[in-house]
Amino acid sequence: MPIDVFMTQLSPTMTEGKIARWLKKEGDELVSGDVLAEIETDKATMEMEVVEEGILHSIIAPAGTVVPVGAAIAVIAEEGEEIAAGYQPGADTPAAVETATADATPAAAPVAATVAAPAPTEAAQPARSGRVNASPLARRLAKLKGINLAAMTGSGPNGRIIKADIEQAMRRGINLGGNTAATTPPPVRPLPAGPLPYHPDEYERVENSMMRKAIARRLSESKQQVPHFYLSVDVVMDRLMDLRSQLNDAASGTFKLSVNDFIIKAVAKALVDVPAANAAWTETHTLMHKHAHISVAVAIEGGLITPVVRFAEQKGIVDISSEVKELAARARAGALKPAEYSGGTFSISNLGMYGIKQFAAIVNPPEGAILAVGATEARAVVENGAVAVRQMMTLTLSCDHRVVDGAVGAEFMAALKKRLECPAGLLL
Repeated sequence: MPIDVFMTQLSPTMTEGKIARWLKKEGDELVSGDVLAEIETDKATMEMEVVEEGILHSIIAPAGTVVPVGAAIAVIAEEGEEIAAGYQPGADTPAAVETATADATPAAAPVAATVAAPAPTEAAQPARSGRVNASPLARRLAKLKGINLAAMTGSGPNGRIIKADIEQAMRRGINLGGNTAATTPPPVRPLPAGPLPYHPDEYERVENSMMRKAIARRLSESKQQVPHFYLSVDVVMDRLMDLRSQLNDAASGTFKLSVNDFIIKAVAKALVDVPAANAAWTETHTLMHKHAHISVAVAIEGGLITPVVRFAEQKGIVDISSEVKELAARARAGALKPAEYSGGTFSISNLGMYGIKQFAAIVNPPEGAILAVGATEARAVVENGAVAVRQMMTLTLSCDHRVVDGAVGAEFMAALKKRLECPAGLLL
C-alpha cells in the first residue's frame, strides 16, 4: 500500500513550508533517519527526515514549491509495488501549493502571483478512511483541537497515534494543519494588483523568504489586533556603566558583559517585582506567568529571530551573558531548535548599538509586552537645580492593553528603572 509523505510542522509557528531542495530522487531507497528534503520554514531551513521506509515513488511538490502543513509532498511505495496511474494522495487539509516562479527579466507591469491547484478529478475525493493509524480517542481529541492526524507520527504500536501524542502536540502549541477556525489567523490582505510606479530598470526583485513572509504576517496581525500603548522612561546609567567596567576588568578576559546582559537580568527582576506585567492574553483566560522567559531579538540574514533565555530571574548575569552569546551565534548560523525560540513571556529589542536614541517596538504575541532599548549617551540633565552630565538611556515599553493596563506598565517601568539605577542588586 502506498504511503503519503506530508509537510510536517517543523517549528511551532509554521503553517507552510517551502521545499528548498530534495536530497532524495524518485526511485531512491529510503531508510529511516535519512534526510529526505530541506524545508525552508518561517524561522530557518530545516531538515526533514525519513520516517517511513520504502522507495520514493513520486515527488508531488518539486523544489521551490510552497506547501501548507499537512499537505502531501511525496509518495512512498514498497519495493516492487505498482501504484495505479490515477492514485491521488490524501490529506486533511487543502493540497493547494504555490509554485515558485522566477522571471529572468521583470515585466513593466508585474503579474499577480498565481496559486497552482491540484489537477481536477471527476469528483472531490475526501481523505481515505483507514489511512491514518490512530485510536478512536485520539481521533476525537484531534478533531476537537483541530489537529491533522495525517501529519503526525504516533508513539503507539506500529506507529499508532494515541491520546498521549495529541496531548503532547497540544502542550507544544502545535496545530499540524488542522481546520479549526479559532486557531487560524486571518490572512493579511495584499496590496491591490496593478502596475507599480517604478521603472523596471530601476529596481531588483528579491523573492520574499518564508521568514520574511512570517514576519510581515505576524507583525501586521499584531498591529491590527493588539491594542498597543507605549510608556517611556529615562534611566541614569552611570552606576551600571561603572559596575560593568569593573566586572569586565576583574574578569581578565574570562567573560565580557554587555549592557544588554544587565538589561535582561533587570527585566527579569522587575517582572518578579511586578508579576502582573508578565502576562499573556487568550480569548478565554489571561495567562499569568510564574517565570521570566526573556525573548531577545537577534538580527539575522533575511530577518530576525528571538531566542529565549529561560528562567532569567534565577540566573546570574555571567550565565545570562554566556547563554545569549551562544544562542545568538547559533541563531545566525540557522542552528536553533524550535524549543529555543518559542515560549518566551516578555521580549527585549535593543537598537542602542546602532545609535538609536528611542523607538517603539511591536508586541510579539502571545507575549503581553516588549521593551525597546535605546543607546546610552551623555546628556545634560538637571539635578537639584543644577545642570549635570549623565550617561542616560531611554527605554520604551510597548504593552498589550488587554492584559497590561497603564498602571501596571508604569509600575513595571518604575521597578525596572530602580533596578538599573541601583545595579549592585542585580548581582544578588
